[in-house]
Amino acid sequence: MEFTDLIPLLACSDIEAEHDFLVDVLGLESGGLERTAGGVVHGEVRAGERRIWLHRTNVDDGLLAPRTLGAAGGGLVVHVDDVDAHYDRARAAGAEIVYAPRDQDYGQREYGVRDPEGHTWWIGTPMAPSAAR
Repeated sequence: MEFTDLIPLLACSDIEAEHDFLVDVLGLESGGLERTAGGVVHGEVRAGERRIWLHRTNVDDGLLAPRTLGAAGGGLVVHVDDVDAHYDRARAAGAEIVYAPRDQDYGQREYGVRDPEGHTWWIGTPMAPSAAR
């Protein structure tokens, strides 16, 4: 058996608002929104070649957004060319910043941000090996 892809899926109570935040504030590329008469039922954003699916919450399947649960069990790490510029963009747009950019011992400069659904994102830039502590 060979794995061919990995697609993170984020539970969203408002897929369109989540999509717009990820595109407008965090700068991900839109992969589109799927609509039915009942509204938006699926969304997709992209970070480079990587896709992220936005799925509506479903209590029956136990798929709930972290904001609803009051906690998150994980999050997403996204690498950018300039983490400080990305942080300035997100902060200026009013994003909920978890912490400002800082150098991490594991060789990455990163900051934390939380999206409207409560998912945590760590936006980072790998540091040169000599810069890591």
